[in-house]
Amino acid sequence: MARMVRGGLIQATLCEPVTSGLPKVKQRMIDKHVDLIGQAADQGAQIVCLQELFYGPYFCAEQDAKWYDLTERVPDGPTVKLMCELAKKHDIVLVVPMYEEDQTGVYYNTAAVIDAGGEYLGKFRKIHIPHCAPGFWEKFYFRPGNLGYPVFETRVGKVGVYICYDRHFPDGARCLGLAGAEIIFNPSATVAGLSEYLWKLEQPAHAVANQYFVGAINRPGFEEPWRIGEFYGQSYFCDPRGQIVAQGSRSEDDIVIADMDFDLIREVRNVWQFFRDRRPETYGAIVEP
Repeated sequence: MARMVRGGLIQATLCEPVTSGLPKVKQRMIDKHVDLIGQAADQGAQIVCLQELFYGPYFCAEQDAKWYDLTERVPDGPTVKLMCELAKKHDIVLVVPMYEEDQTGVYYNTAAVIDAGGEYLGKFRKIHIPHCAPGFWEKFYFRPGNLGYPVFETRVGKVGVYICYDRHFPDGARCLGLAGAEIIFNPSATVAGLSEYLWKLEQPAHAVANQYFVGAINRPGFEEPWRIGEFYGQSYFCDPRGQIVAQGSRSEDDIVIADMDFDLIREVRNVWQFFRDRRPETYGAIVEP
């Protein structure tokens, strides 16, 4: 009997000018996502992931300490508490990417995982932090993650997370597979140009190599005043064979819905025995400095 899970990905344009001030921008984006989460739930979604740093712009386009004011404690801040209420209300699992304050001056790019019923399960902190031109000054804002690659036992299945730039490193994707993940979410903020051709290449490759589902989320549109490039949306789900089964629009708000048969993981792994045939004793070079 098929083990079906309906997933949802939310990509959303910035809905308030940055010149309106951080509190208003944040509140407008939170309000927008509350509505979009409700719409996804109305479509039957059982697990929903939001885009990277969902309640603001991709502020890493500049280096300005004012953006530190967007940080919150996880899980004790107001946004996680709100999302727990929404998860309980809609009976859905939520993956919520946000800007975390661990202690004063120590900040992480984090995703909170909340079970259906509203229970906070834990968090993933982005491991690999880019710092490059034009407009990706992330080391100014984030400390590298220190929680490893956790897998969360949710009501719908075993869920892993890696964030944006992490997707360029296959080792973390493998760690999540070895830890039993059935679906991986990669919330992102990535623009057209250098990396766009990789968008539909790398993550289906992770899905094939590790034989799990992947949900890839990218914000859409241009963000003022920086215009570092077009956030090209196209959020998608792919299956353990690397096939894209649902995809969003390029430049607009969208809710991507897909029905996934988690029993397909066993079927594919019984054909392609990659985990059985691994030779970890030969891979020492991977962890050499």
